[in-house]
Amino acid sequence: MRPFGLIDALKGAIGPGLSRPAELQVGALCWREKSGRREYLLVNTLNTRRWIVPKGWPMKGRSLAEAASIEAWEEAGVRGRLGEQPIGSYVYDKLTDTGLPVRCEVQVFPIEVSELADSYPEKRRRDRRWVTREEAMKLLGEPDLKRLIATV
Repeated sequence: MRPFGLIDALKGAIGPGLSRPAELQVGALCWREKSGRREYLLVNTLNTRRWIVPKGWPMKGRSLAEAASIEAWEEAGVRGRLGEQPIGSYVYDKLTDTGLPVRCEVQVFPIEVSELADSYPEKRRRDRRWVTREEAMKLLGEPDLKRLIATV
């Protein structure tokens, strides 16, 4: 056994019980039917520019679904019919300003898009893109988010 092997083994055995629970976030799976196919609206992140669904932190005085709808408006210019119950969740590690990761669980709420605004709060900061399920599987980096979209 290499030095500290016992300590590593103990960390592996008890570490999960000592770790912090994931921070809660809300997300919006924005969708539409076009030419008989379902499409999903993705936005890119501000720093790494990877493709994701609109998401953010819960908001005081708002339900989780309402907060997801507000994020969809701010990040993608979306208005539509909001589902009040989450369709699932995904987990990812968010890098903080200090460079340390924080585990986040994103509760995802569906929004059937009825309006896509030309002007919205984060228009100059993010790109948005309609994609099919197959395209989403290629563009998304978060495995749990891919699994969620594959099942809806």
